[in-house]
Amino acid sequence: MFTAMFGSVEQGIIYAIMALGVYLTFRVLDFPDLTVDGSFVTGAATAAMMIVLGYNPILATLAALVAGFIAGCMTGLLHTKGKINPLLSGILMMIALYSINLRIMGLSDENAVVKPNIPLMSSDSIFSQFQSLWGNIGIDQALTSFLKNTLGFQTAPSTWGTILIVLILTLIIKSIVDWFLKTEVGLAIRATGDNKRMIRSFSANTDGLIVLGLGVSNALVALSGALIAQYSKFADANMGIGMIVIGLASVIIGEAIFGTKTIFRTTLAVVAGAIIYRIIYAVALQIDWLDTSDMKLITAIIVILALVIPQLVEKRREKIRKEKRRIQRLEQQRELTQGGNHLA
Repeated sequence: MFTAMFGSVEQGIIYAIMALGVYLTFRVLDFPDLTVDGSFVTGAATAAMMIVLGYNPILATLAALVAGFIAGCMTGLLHTKGKINPLLSGILMMIALYSINLRIMGLSDENAVVKPNIPLMSSDSIFSQFQSLWGNIGIDQALTSFLKNTLGFQTAPSTWGTILIVLILTLIIKSIVDWFLKTEVGLAIRATGDNKRMIRSFSANTDGLIVLGLGVSNALVALSGALIAQYSKFADANMGIGMIVIGLASVIIGEAIFGTKTIFRTTLAVVAGAIIYRIIYAVALQIDWLDTSDMKLITAIIVILALVIPQLVEKRREKIRKEKRRIQRLEQQRELTQGGNHLA
């Protein structure tokens, strides 16, 4: 059970990068971008293709980030220059990316024009490189010994390279997103999402800001896809289905639990929401009458609960506040009445 939870935390941290990308479009830019389901696979396909061809995994991961940025910019151009509805722009790009992803994966095999998946079982990855590094300096043995001997865990993971590298990488990306949203361009993107007409009155190029915001968002999504492909040891054309729902679930869960008072707190909430989502999903799969085929159902239920429960809690709080105000008014009236009787 602990090992399963450990794996869920690893995946949650990787998916948190994707959730940060979804946060940029849906919350900051107020753009319903469905490109995510396609750009996630684009990142996975690009990284897997380059790794199979012998490129360094770090270079392959960076190439995936660039590919995602281009895909996001194309969605932005469809909307801003093509004057296509935002939702439809994302859908069109998502559909187009399905064929593009098959072409990208086909590049890994000189005999294939298109390819639905790429196995990476025998290939090096960014995780295997860091796992060997942590093992050489003794971090694996120290952490495993601490869990078993000090905290009393019966079982503990033998390798920590994956969770350490994804945690460090995710925190770095979170910090970059925090910094970016506080720059002049970042503030302009936030203003565009809040009130496009107002920021345009200040001679800001809102079309360029939308394209840039979508590019950055899908770059993060593609980066997450590249890391998931290396983590899972395969890239598949259908692995991006439902990614937008997972991203939204992570954002909603994190915001509901941790709040959104500051940018730092909000992005931290998104990261935590992604981890919590994966843990909830792993726990749900431990139920006897649920199976891995119920993944989409579990995801839908988690999102529904994340949307409904905060509303019910807020209604309950508002009811309590109204009751307190009513009691305060009654006490004030009672005090005024008693004061008038004393004067009389």
